[in-house]
Amino acid sequence: MLFNITIGALIFGYAAWTLIKFVKRSRKGKCAACELNRTCQSACDDVKMKNS
Repeated sequence: MLFNITIGALIFGYAAWTLIKFVKRSRKGKCAACELNRTCQSACDDVKMKNS
């Protein structure tokens, strides 16, 4: 019984953490949240210039 509760809490905790992470990234915008934003050669050039 305790094992099932622990596993359930871990699953729901991970799901909540993933949702929070997604919401925080989506608030930043497309290029700011992208992992390649420092080396991207496409539309992110405008974002780099504004942040410099």
